[in-house]
Formats: sequence, C-alpha cells, structure tokens
Amino acid sequence: MTEALEITQFRLVPGSTGADFVAANTDIDDYLRRQPGFRWRRIAQDDDGLVCDIVAWDSEADGRHSAAGITTEMGDSPVHALIDHTTVDFRIIAVLRHLTN
Repeated sequence: MTEALEITQFRLVPGSTGADFVAANTDIDDYLRRQPGFRWRRIAQDDDGLVCDIVAWDSEADGRHSAAGITTEMGDSPVHALIDHTTVDFRIIAVLRHLTN
C-alpha cells in the first residue's frame, strides 16, 4: 500500500476566519474518521489567508473514495459555505518518502 496525501488549498469567503473554518469542520472530521484508510488531518493558514487542508490516507484510492463523499454525503455540511470555491486547488498524490524522528 502506498501512503497518499490529499492536499486542498483555498481561500475563505470574505468575513470568515480560520477559526470559523475549523469550527465548521466537526461533521467533516467525524466523517473522515469513519473512512477506510484515514490516518490524520492538518489544517493550516498562512498570513495571506490561504488555507491548506492536508489529509493522509493509506492509499490514493482511499483518498479518492472519501473525497467523493465530501461533496455528496457531506454536501450539506456548513463548511462548504465558508470556502470560496473559485479558489480551490485539490489533489491527491502518492508519498515518495516518509521521514520521522
């Protein structure tokens, strides 16, 4: 099995904060934890407001399966209203090397 990273970058709609986005993700976090192959998730935001949402999966297939559910099964999540969808850059890529301490 090849570990994969789901990397999504985007901007929030005007008036929304990173804290708002994190708070709106409760149902998405629960959904991710139920998905086969889920390892971990990190959400970061730079000084210019760009949000980077990274999810680690056991495989690219696991990531793609889960991603499909974010827009279907989880389509009513409040998190979608906070994202400027015209700015979304989404990809799932295989990990070439994993280094830990």
